[in-house]
Amino acid sequence: MNNKVISVFYHQQKVGRIAQTPQRLCAFEYDGNWLSSGFPISPFKLPLQKQVFIAPREPFDGNFGVFNDSLPDGWGRLLIDRLLLKKGLKPAEVSVLDRLALVGKSGMGALEYQPEETWTFSAAGATDIRRLAEEVSEILHDKQLPDKTFFDLVKLGGSSGGARPKALIKIQGEDWIVKFPARNDHTDIGHEEYQYSLLAREAGLDFPETRLLDGEYFAVKRFDRRDHHKIHMLSLSALLDASHRFPSLDYVDALLATLKLTRDYREAEKMYRLMCFNVLTHNRDDHAKNFSFLYIADKWVLSPAYDLTYAEGPGGEHSTAIDGEGKSPSGAHILSAARKAGLDLKHAQDILAEVSKATQGLCLKSQVNSGF
Repeated sequence: MNNKVISVFYHQQKVGRIAQTPQRLCAFEYDGNWLSSGFPISPFKLPLQKQVFIAPREPFDGNFGVFNDSLPDGWGRLLIDRLLLKKGLKPAEVSVLDRLALVGKSGMGALEYQPEETWTFSAAGATDIRRLAEEVSEILHDKQLPDKTFFDLVKLGGSSGGARPKALIKIQGEDWIVKFPARNDHTDIGHEEYQYSLLAREAGLDFPETRLLDGEYFAVKRFDRRDHHKIHMLSLSALLDASHRFPSLDYVDALLATLKLTRDYREAEKMYRLMCFNVLTHNRDDHAKNFSFLYIADKWVLSPAYDLTYAEGPGGEHSTAIDGEGKSPSGAHILSAARKAGLDLKHAQDILAEVSKATQGLCLKSQVNSGF
């Protein structure tokens, strides 16, 4: 593994090339044909123009946010790093280009990378959810698995993002994600996230189809796949070069970015409704990677909601502040954020009331709906 240049593709069309500078910063240039017929894959940071773009050192360690979105995070990175060790490689010495080569065609969203680094091991065939959960637990407790079992886990979860263990599976021929408890999760985390998904739909949020497999494991239908077609996806983190590892944004930023990107107040109102839901249901793990946008029919739209559950957040605060308040946001903070983003205040009040009504019966670990 020593890739000098990686080519980026979207639906078999070459988007451009990535290389690294001597300072290990990614350099990207759009392909000439893409410049004449494509779209900006990251509109704020990589506008569609002929030039060599150089990524900043932070927040993605010299990578561009849109390509960082393709790399596995949390559980997926743990699996890939262990795979590298099995191959006699030191994870810290593996470059961003080599990691993108490992992603190849298997990443989230629609971008693909060539040359693809392919290592020969058995294709994943495991579909026994309970057995998968047991294998995940063994990995989390630093136990060694037989190579075939471990490689199957890599195939199923090595391209996934987020901290919690997960596997990419097929249900009736369609693409789904199933989640398993992390080491510090409570035992009914799957049931809790499933209840949140039902509640989110009741509150008017766009949320994909969900299931509770074996009565225990939360599964959600992938929204970056539609009729076996890959959809380009860009996180808010990538869009704004905002870290998801520590609080870096305010919902005012998220609302304004949504308006600027989509040019549609209805999409900003969806983001606002999601903010209301997160505040009212005590989901404080609302970091910059837990919001995304999809490129569909030549326009950007806010993705369906995801990763909604009860969460304390860093230091007990929201990862994304509500008009400057992270610890004890009130209805006044929510409406102030809407006002600063230019949303219709009366409509914002109505949305807050709708979400509050839908969530007021939720039994949480703390009472969070008071004062609304």
